[in-house]
Amino acid sequence: MIPGGIEPESEDTIIMQMRKQADIAIDLADVIVFLTDIKQGVTPADKDISLMLKKSKKPVVLVCNKSDTFGKTPDELYEFYNLGMGEPYAVSSVNAKGIGDVLDAIYEKLPNIEEGQETEDIIKVAMIGKPNVGKSSLINKILGENRVIVSDIAGTTRDAIDSEFENEFGKYVFIDTAGIRRKSKVEDNLEKYSVIRSLLAVERADVCVLMLDAKDGVTAQDAKIAGEAHEAGKGIIIAVNKWDEVEKTNNTMENYKKEVYNKLSYLSYAPIIFISAKTGQRVNKLYEMINMVASQNALRVSTSVLNDVLSEAVTIVQPPTDKGKRLKIFYMTQASTKPPTFVVFVNDKQLFHFSYERYLLNQIRKEFGLTGTPVRMIVREKKDEERG
Repeated sequence: MIPGGIEPESEDTIIMQMRKQADIAIDLADVIVFLTDIKQGVTPADKDISLMLKKSKKPVVLVCNKSDTFGKTPDELYEFYNLGMGEPYAVSSVNAKGIGDVLDAIYEKLPNIEEGQETEDIIKVAMIGKPNVGKSSLINKILGENRVIVSDIAGTTRDAIDSEFENEFGKYVFIDTAGIRRKSKVEDNLEKYSVIRSLLAVERADVCVLMLDAKDGVTAQDAKIAGEAHEAGKGIIIAVNKWDEVEKTNNTMENYKKEVYNKLSYLSYAPIIFISAKTGQRVNKLYEMINMVASQNALRVSTSVLNDVLSEAVTIVQPPTDKGKRLKIFYMTQASTKPPTFVVFVNDKQLFHFSYERYLLNQIRKEFGLTGTPVRMIVREKKDEERG
């Protein structure tokens, strides 16, 4: 976990929340990296932080950054022994000097992981969406504590932050991501870095929860973010936040769903849940939905069952013909999961029109569900004589 910097004496709202976040990070950490500035020397803030870390009784690696010259140990380094945190490591993040030694020190202080410790049953969930839509608020509601910074100032979540959580529904890692802005709004390097971290968070997630603002509806920015998760083949849930602030009439929820699917037509497979991160409305139902989508994204179908479905589909709707030549579909098999990817072998790829591919995918969804997950189909040619 990478918390914001600690400024013990500041009364600024964001700084105070960063300090709370740092307290939680210290409590959760196995090893703490205490990063200082060798050019500034030991500051009063460094002394305060060192006292805080000593009280935690956690192993600490003291790192002195901006030691950009090579050669002998810089004289400025010795001052940091006064913090009583053990040996200080002189590094330069600019030219990667000393990073290897720091990694070795971290590794030595890490606790031994018991053999057989399982992580497969942990579902990684990335909260994605535009800035200030309520991602951090939802995670804080789930965790029951201020694990991530919540502010009305858009863009305060600079990094992807992991939070482990376990309840009666299962084990989860919730990844709070920086809101992804439109490119025209990405002005500084830090913001660009945050976008990259968000996209990387999508890549390592099992399920992405796309959060929409109920009052704003689906924006072009939402469609862009959703497209990233879809292309990455992740399980997707659409969570409409701030639903408690919407005036309801007859069929308000159903009409809202139609509008969402109309604007995000490629996510017609994604379930929609209406929540309030502020009040906790329907948040408990989110866990069951996450479990279901994760299992569907990892679903594997045996080749024999898959070809029974294929045979029935071909019987109902005959493959197309072109200039007297008919498409022949020999068989289908599943190549991989996350997302479910199927390979279909045909006599001529040119005859396998998109409309027929969509028909077969719809039949597969009809038979196996595959709710909340994209489905891929790969077409391979296989001549009659090659079938054996």
